[in-house]
Amino acid sequence: MKTELIESGMRGKAEHGWLHSNFSFSFAEYYNEERMGFGALRVLNDDIIEPKKGFGFHPHNNMEIISIPLAGLLEHRDNMGNVSIIKTNDVQIMSAGTGVIHSEINPSENESGNFLQIWILPKENNIKPRYQQLTYNFDENYNALIEVVSPVRSDSTLWINQNAYLSIGKYNSEKTAEYKLKNKKSGVYLFLIEGVISIEDIKLKKRDALQIWDCESFKFNAFDKTEVLIIEIPM
Repeated sequence: MKTELIESGMRGKAEHGWLHSNFSFSFAEYYNEERMGFGALRVLNDDIIEPKKGFGFHPHNNMEIISIPLAGLLEHRDNMGNVSIIKTNDVQIMSAGTGVIHSEINPSENESGNFLQIWILPKENNIKPRYQQLTYNFDENYNALIEVVSPVRSDSTLWINQNAYLSIGKYNSEKTAEYKLKNKKSGVYLFLIEGVISIEDIKLKKRDALQIWDCESFKFNAFDKTEVLIIEIPM
């Protein structure tokens, strides 16, 4: 198993007054030639949006875009007619395909919103744009990994136009967990949302990430008040 640790403080940053961002990979004005993505994973932004602010209508094409709210609310609107609000425990995905225009706004009057914005390169270009969101009952499924995004169409996961899998685990006690890759040629981008975990002799703290490749499975030790995101991605 090969690994590379990216500590939270190594991420790029941007301050726009209404938007406070940390970039895992090169994005907008932040450029790092050593952080251009990980396999088909192109963007993982940790965004805080001030109340009544957000991203106005803007276009995308040929990208799989996933939003995971960590705190507060996020209102989605697009030119396909979708209008919805997502919050903690929701996950949203949009296949931009041939082209979509959307906005993501924090509708709260007084509470900041925090969400992860993830972009994954598609398996097939120029598909029909689509939008989907689901609510997951993490609070009744502590100490287990829950698959939330999959290339396999299912009522229990969001569908993605790529051979990628996203799983989220929340832990309220010490637990040893194992992740088995669906494809041994894929890699894993493990992002620690909250808490502390250890993998072999590597210790991760809040917002640290670990790139993992050349393995078929790995184990990690999670501790109380820990939340982890695992992205299995084609390399």
